[in-house]
Amino acid sequence: MKILFWEDSKDMLDLFGTFFENNGANEKTAGILSALALTFVLILVCVIIHIIMKKVVLRMVAKIIRSNKLSWDDALLDHKLLHRAVLIIPGIIFYSVASVYENPGLIEIIRRISSIYVMIILVFVISSLLDTIDEIYNSKPVSKVRPIKGFLQIVKIVSYIIITILIIATLIGQSPVILLSSIGALAAVFSFVFKDSILGFIAGIQLTSNDMLRIGDWIEMPKYGADGNVIEITLNTVKVQNFDKTIVTIPAYSLISDSFKNWRGMQQFGGRRIKRCFYIDVNSICFCTPEMIEKFKKVHHLRKYIEEKEKEIEQYNKDNNIDTSLVINGRRMTNIGTFRAYLNNYIYNHPGIDKDKTLIVRLLAPDEHGIPMEIYAFTKDTIWENYEKVQSDIFDHIFAVAGEFGLKIFQSPSGNDIRNLNLNKN
Repeated sequence: MKILFWEDSKDMLDLFGTFFENNGANEKTAGILSALALTFVLILVCVIIHIIMKKVVLRMVAKIIRSNKLSWDDALLDHKLLHRAVLIIPGIIFYSVASVYENPGLIEIIRRISSIYVMIILVFVISSLLDTIDEIYNSKPVSKVRPIKGFLQIVKIVSYIIITILIIATLIGQSPVILLSSIGALAAVFSFVFKDSILGFIAGIQLTSNDMLRIGDWIEMPKYGADGNVIEITLNTVKVQNFDKTIVTIPAYSLISDSFKNWRGMQQFGGRRIKRCFYIDVNSICFCTPEMIEKFKKVHHLRKYIEEKEKEIEQYNKDNNIDTSLVINGRRMTNIGTFRAYLNNYIYNHPGIDKDKTLIVRLLAPDEHGIPMEIYAFTKDTIWENYEKVQSDIFDHIFAVAGEFGLKIFQSPSGNDIRNLNLNKN
């Protein structure tokens, strides 16, 4: 192992030279053979060291890592960071002992090859290190809010560019500064080649700094067919897993340049909005008769409303001396108004509706389909399946109970309706 810091390594080279000269080789041949012999010894030493490091040292380290209570250090093994770092040792050994060779040209070649080898291995080490950092970071809750995969990819690209420049500089024997000074001239080319990466990097900064997107967010982007949860944010793309389990890849910059809907606000709000209307046939609307009012008094969600409304209307008509013998005079209850009050109370008391949030049952502007009645409320649960159950349950009841108020739900005539109409004419 002393070969790493061999001050008298030339003695070994001389020993090989003497051996070959004694066996009939001339001085030049003996020098070549001694250099080859020393190189073989160095390779053998590197192989032995690598076997010791891999079979003994790394196994001991892996056993310690796997057996401790920490979880983050397992990523060092999963991404082979330590295994790749060990591969740097042969390059360091050859670079350290290159000076023992007598030929200056050979010394320079060995040092360049060793340097290039170390830098190439360093590329893989940096890649493993950044992947390890990403895995450790993703195990933390903050990774859902501030993903760093895009930033790590930028670091990888910059590292690869720098190491590539250093390798080229080593090969041609020039200072890296000279090559770096020429990058300005190549900036236009790089900006064209890496346009998507540059735009993606800028988009990634804007998305994360403005908290526009997180892993796990439910987003909609019809332009790209995206309607699902964000599963990955990278330098150039954002992966969305739709609810049908298909995966859509969206360019990161498109999330800045185009519009998309993020449902995170709804999930944080704690309730999902129901905003749906149905149409009442205008011909079924009428004033409530005394018989209808007596019937509505027996309805659980209307009893209190009817009693209060009767008193209010009676007092109004009395105060204004209204002749109630004509139904057109004064104020009266209508079946649609009573129905609206019933739905408001029914929805308010529904176990799936959040009573602390906005709840409205309202009439919209009439059109060719009739009078739209809209339900506006919020469910307690934001889970899609549960939300749909609550919404469907409410509208099931609406369609079934409308007839009890003498109202008809409008729908366009079907083929069966037209067929029955023709049969009645005949």
